[in-house]
Amino acid sequence: MPRVPVFGAEQVVAAVAPAAAVEAVRDAFVRHARGEWTMPSKVYLDAPPDGDFRAMPAAGGGYAVLKWVTSFPRNPARALPTVSGVVLLSDAETGELRALLDAGAITALRTGAAAVLAAETLARPTLAPAAIIGCGVNGRAVAATFLARGREVLLWDARPNQAQLVAGELGEGTEVAADLADALASDVVVTVTPGREVLFHDGALHAGQHVSLMGADGPGKAEIAVEELGRAHVVCDEWEQASHNGDIARAVESGALTREGVAELGRILLGDEPGRSDEHEITVFDSTGLAVQDLGVALAVYQRFVDDESALPGVAEVELG
Repeated sequence: MPRVPVFGAEQVVAAVAPAAAVEAVRDAFVRHARGEWTMPSKVYLDAPPDGDFRAMPAAGGGYAVLKWVTSFPRNPARALPTVSGVVLLSDAETGELRALLDAGAITALRTGAAAVLAAETLARPTLAPAAIIGCGVNGRAVAATFLARGREVLLWDARPNQAQLVAGELGEGTEVAADLADALASDVVVTVTPGREVLFHDGALHAGQHVSLMGADGPGKAEIAVEELGRAHVVCDEWEQASHNGDIARAVESGALTREGVAELGRILLGDEPGRSDEHEITVFDSTGLAVQDLGVALAVYQRFVDDESALPGVAEVELG
């Protein structure tokens, strides 16, 4: 009977450092933009009143992936994770299952990587501190990734103790914002909230600012006012998915944004669409989270294991059939 390795959160984190995750996600964006890696838009299954399930398949590099993952923002109050689930990695030639991976850890790594990659691509070329709004698991991953890339971070969370906790865990290079307004005024801002509240209202963005919007990743969610999107150079992770499920969906529905007015990050990395035009331009990245990003990080974990099993102690196995 075939035996399949199971990578828990600890093994995922040990296999791929935050800086390496940025490169894995960069590669995923580029391969997807070239048409080498493919994916349909994610499928949502609502679970009222508190959350939803998501199915996210992708294929590329000789493999296929399916992430079955949840988002239940009220779970921390129950002492449960907001995001949980499993990533299935299969051989695209034979269909054989090659690995099972913890979806929460994969999601955190690629969320941190995508937020930082977008900031490094679209923000002004300075090392101004990045403000992170929301210090849950994914917000912490964003902060850790910025620090790994040499940028200091300013943290804010609706739960003050949470921002202090993450700052204490991450150590040097972190600071807790005095208040939300202080954090939102930073030159580089990443929002990692449940997406139930608009943070950037009409007139809030300032010249030269970059914002990575990571929280409004599903229908009905929003972290920015439609009017503010009209003032910015808007970039999404993928038009087809973001125009239906992202922060830009409301602007697209109202006619305030069209495909011609929105760039894709992968195409910017390829040089096929424009990035920042000057130091005064406002840039906004709308992230809905792509299955190809999960594929990139899952492949990095699996390849590390294939190259050196001893590098990831504690990997369990399941027997199939």
